[in-house]
Amino acid sequence: MARRRYDESDVKVRPGKGSRPRTKNRPEHRDALFGMVVTKDRGRWGVVLDGATDPVVCMRARELGRTPIEVGDRVGLVGDTSGTPGTLARIVKLAERTSVLRRTADDTDPYERIVVANAELLLIVCAVADPPPRAGFVERSLIAAFVGGLRPVLCLTKTDLADHRSFAAEFADLHVPVLTCGVNDDLGDLLDLIGGHTSAVIGHSGVGKSTLVNRLVPQAGRATGEVSEVGKGRHTSTQSVALRLPGESGGWIIDTPGIRSFGLAHVEADTVVGVFEDLAQVAQDCPRGCTHMGPPADPECRLDGLDGASARRVQAVRSLLSALRTNVDWD
Repeated sequence: MARRRYDESDVKVRPGKGSRPRTKNRPEHRDALFGMVVTKDRGRWGVVLDGATDPVVCMRARELGRTPIEVGDRVGLVGDTSGTPGTLARIVKLAERTSVLRRTADDTDPYERIVVANAELLLIVCAVADPPPRAGFVERSLIAAFVGGLRPVLCLTKTDLADHRSFAAEFADLHVPVLTCGVNDDLGDLLDLIGGHTSAVIGHSGVGKSTLVNRLVPQAGRATGEVSEVGKGRHTSTQSVALRLPGESGGWIIDTPGIRSFGLAHVEADTVVGVFEDLAQVAQDCPRGCTHMGPPADPECRLDGLDGASARRVQAVRSLLSALRTNVDWD
């Protein structure tokens, strides 16, 4: 008996689970309730709805795919939004961001990490001693704030250990508010500045960032740590969290994890110069490819023709650009 030969018509192929065509029509979710993301941890987000006080635990809806959702984001929820323990709402909408604080792992990493969304102020916490102040960290934080649409504020801690004035003077021409926030300093000016606003707090470990947050929000209970013998602080904050400010004026403080490095691979020199209106207008006449660093690198940089306060600001901005070219690791 001749052996039967099989061809493709004899083979039955079962469709895979993912072969069913999906509709491109997505639900509009007109009944979605909006609020702010206050926590993020392993695929779960805590969202405080507008007019509420307690967070609702949420997951990201399938239709959002892998859309990044960060602390500070405005999102729309559907499902069980009661906040009852054991319930889970769905995030179905992400509102357009008004500001974004970004960083990369280092200056060669093309992947941008969003640290905080929609903050109005960036409180850059820096100790004047133990550990010693690091201008490079402050300069990089200023750049991230300027290009991300946040207003930077320099908060100097441990002012009982050293004089802060010479360090603060380095940033005077950038018109950045500098406030003393040591354990013996009154925080009235800072509270007036941040009241009613959303502020992100950033700083490398050991500078007293969590101590400052605990003073601003006494019920926060953020973990604090001592500086080690080699001058490197322990990382006491591991996740960003938004905390409601006490008092009638309200507002939010977003505490961020201690920063090991602050890469700025996504920032160009023209972007930094463009933040300052008086410099941006003149820089338009610079030769193509000008880095705005001045002689000898850029002998025809038009910024060299400025005088007075603008000339001093040029030098301050060039310090920022120099920091932009130097990747720093603080750990």
